[in-house]
Amino acid sequence: MTLQWVDVGFSELTLEQLYGLLQLRVDVFVVEQNCPYPELDGKDKHPQTRHLLGLDELGHVVAYSRVLAPSLSYPQASIGRVAVAKVTRGQGIANQLIQRAISIAKRHWPNDNIQIGAQDYLRQFYQQHGFVVNSAVYLEDGIEHLDMLLIY
Repeated sequence: MTLQWVDVGFSELTLEQLYGLLQLRVDVFVVEQNCPYPELDGKDKHPQTRHLLGLDELGHVVAYSRVLAPSLSYPQASIGRVAVAKVTRGQGIANQLIQRAISIAKRHWPNDNIQIGAQDYLRQFYQQHGFVVNSAVYLEDGIEHLDMLLIY
């Protein structure tokens, strides 16, 4: 599947893109994972936050990640809300998504490493992209997580 990739700030999102990314995040993190949590945390609107969207041929958001400036979630830059629509999984989209998110962080904050709070079951996925574990496993919203760092 070939996607159109869009990297924008909050004010550059169209209403359709905003609705699509929020729908994907709720579908994956709240419904699929049965995890009610405060999805809208204010970080989406920060002037330095980057929104990375993967759009299918109809313009639907099927992949998403947000890239945060240093000090918004961690002292380093960070990547979060990494989501791929269930119907498009298994096609390598997650790898493209994380590679592009890393590139965005490096471009905007070249002097900072990247810290993430990853779900533990995705540990090997992130390790394949150069992240190393730098915390013990902890529970966040009832799901096992761990912190990981990409040093460059």
